[in-house]
Amino acid sequence: MSVVLDTAPLPFAERAEYWHEAVSRTFIPVDVSLLESTPAAATITSHRLGALQVSLVQAGPQRVVRSAGLIARGGEDHLTLALQHRGAARLVQDGHQVLLQPGSFAISDARRPFAKELPERFAFTAFHWPRSAVSLSDEDLRVLTATAFDTGGGTAALVAAYLERLARSAGSLEPALACRLATTALDLLAVLAHERRGRSAPDAPEAALATLARVKDHILRHLGDPDLSLERIAAAHHVSVRYLHKIFRLEGVTVARWIQHQRLDMCRRALARRTANRATVAAVAGRWGFVSASHFSRAFRAAYGVSPSEWRASAGTGLPPGPRPAAASGCEAR
Repeated sequence: MSVVLDTAPLPFAERAEYWHEAVSRTFIPVDVSLLESTPAAATITSHRLGALQVSLVQAGPQRVVRSAGLIARGGEDHLTLALQHRGAARLVQDGHQVLLQPGSFAISDARRPFAKELPERFAFTAFHWPRSAVSLSDEDLRVLTATAFDTGGGTAALVAAYLERLARSAGSLEPALACRLATTALDLLAVLAHERRGRSAPDAPEAALATLARVKDHILRHLGDPDLSLERIAAAHHVSVRYLHKIFRLEGVTVARWIQHQRLDMCRRALARRTANRATVAAVAGRWGFVSASHFSRAFRAAYGVSPSEWRASAGTGLPPGPRPAAASGCEAR
């Protein structure tokens, strides 16, 4: 479900105050000064994807300041990546000044003061997440924040392309799938940080991690395809099946096993939903790529210790005994 904040219906005299509150409520406490005598209409359209909030912001010239006093009021554990679409922006944090043009992006850290000036009408997509959602040290974060990332090539281009695609589909994604795709986005940011620090471990080079993130995204978007095969996945990414196996070994799991884990967990979530017109167990299994109902039932019982029907009947009482499949995202069941 999208959340839309819009100043258009308001009288001009009330727009500035409403916008200040809307920005602070959507992201973190900040001071907003509009740089136009007659405030133009402004909007924020937000979607929640697991730990990641995706917001399209469109407004007129303004200056946004995050001061030490405001930091004391909260929100200090969040980071925001702004992918510029229209207009220029100037971000200042930690003594660094960054100029953003359309197509580039920068990250700000709410724990430290910053100022952002947008001198003309603008549009950008903000990706906002708690610091705890991604495993990055303070040193990692400092190479990411207050830095302009050119998306003309390399890992930054991959990150920008992925985020743009994620933002476009944010309003139509099923919550469980959205959560996993958001986690892939955060994984890519971790890859970008490691690359910037020059920390490519011999057994986990950044190129392999980036490819792994792209492959996971592809698999998650095609989980319901019963013909999804290793050969088709490899061909879609111009790599060999052998290389697929290699990059999944970085996480200690086979490709086939990872796919089955994701399908089982999607089925588990679907079966737990209490809706008026619930699909049959066989229909749920088919929707997420299981061709054989009997094979699905055996795999489900092996993973959760109960049959799909038993799990549906007891849904809402918590997970049944037995191991859970290794989740791609750490997203909780909804």
